[in-house]
Amino acid sequence: MKNSQPLTLSKKKYTYNILDSIETETEVTENPYELPIQELFTMAARINKKRSFLFVSKVLGKHLPINPHKGLLTAALLGSRYLETVRGTKYVETEKLLTSFYREELYKSKAFIPEHVCPVVIGFAETATALGHAFFDCFQNAEYFHTTREELMQVNPEITFEEEHSHATSHRCYIPLEMIQNGREIILVDDELTTGKTALNIIESIHSKFPRKVYTIVTILDWRSEQDRKRFHQVQQELGIKINVVSLITGTVQVKQIREIANHSPIIESEDYAKASLEWIDLSLFFSNTTFSVDNPLNQSAFIHETGRFGLSSSDNNYLHQKASLAAAELNQKRSGHRTLCLGTGEFMYLPMKLASLMGSGVFYQSTTRSPIFIENKVGYGARFGASFPNPEDLSITHFVYNIPPGFYDELFVFMERKVELESIQPLLKELEKLQIKMIRLVYFSNNRGEQDENHNQ
Repeated sequence: MKNSQPLTLSKKKYTYNILDSIETETEVTENPYELPIQELFTMAARINKKRSFLFVSKVLGKHLPINPHKGLLTAALLGSRYLETVRGTKYVETEKLLTSFYREELYKSKAFIPEHVCPVVIGFAETATALGHAFFDCFQNAEYFHTTREELMQVNPEITFEEEHSHATSHRCYIPLEMIQNGREIILVDDELTTGKTALNIIESIHSKFPRKVYTIVTILDWRSEQDRKRFHQVQQELGIKINVVSLITGTVQVKQIREIANHSPIIESEDYAKASLEWIDLSLFFSNTTFSVDNPLNQSAFIHETGRFGLSSSDNNYLHQKASLAAAELNQKRSGHRTLCLGTGEFMYLPMKLASLMGSGVFYQSTTRSPIFIENKVGYGARFGASFPNPEDLSITHFVYNIPPGFYDELFVFMERKVELESIQPLLKELEKLQIKMIRLVYFSNNRGEQDENHNQ
């Protein structure tokens, strides 16, 4: 059995056979909203000796395409769960959230976590940048930033920490000092906790320079073992702090390596494809450039403020939503197909997801990633199709995109935070053309020269 569809052992136990090479068994111990586990993830095999398996989320929009509303609603459910477990308050519209989650529909709600709750929310790059920002959307009065793998030349990060099992291990935090130099609750948002080591790394890093009393970790899946939980308790005692953990699913995971995995090529092999039509779309007038960029001669365009990489307040976020509505209206006028894929790039996930959620029906969302995964076209496996290419914003970094079936989408919007030269994006375009997508629109949010480019059609 070469797929990773779960075989239910009991009501709470599931086993996954990953490419006849890895067997994982999960046991769910807490599921407060009674979410079907099949709604949240499947499994895949990582090309990574540090950790061989991957929970492939069905709600993040990273490796698998999703309805963008489902990604935003997952974060809202975490906001509801945070109110219940940390603040002891029941959110009265949780059932409406759940209904919208199952129907994959827009849930119109303003921030519901009251103004007196004013934490600093941190999303983990790259996978949880959208989840972290969407969770931040739940607050009336908070601040948000996400960690980044980018190395800026103009400024030193206030915080750094390591994620040992990741393909790219170093995290950096480029934020105003006053955002972190206080005693407010820190909320760390990630998609899953396996051991919790990364979360403890950043807590210890923050606490060494900016100590406080309360930290909270918010995650969709919490698979920590008893030993991992003891380590959390130990850190709390050593530092004299409280660490809350909020999740939608709590349980344990056991992993058994049966054999080594043969190297499946992530490159799509196809000779029958035509050159796609290409259009550039400039959204830079809707968004604000920062003064930050990277020391890369191929792309010195500035990053934008609205990603949260450099910090956002709730009032900034309200303004961002207004900008997103205007930008999405312009994008929606460009649509010409029934099945549209909006593709974020790397850490640039939240704004593309938010825009996708405002672009009408028939819109799917996902993102490129740095994570190499074994490809196998089997039902239920987490990476059935795949392509690799140099990151257009930094050609020294390989990016991947998964689970785009050839011929499935009528059109594709590729969202890039910063404009790149056409030459730099050619390798990506070549891979996308193999997917038989006839119309590709390249959307950028920052133009180094601050000028408005005309749309180019080819």
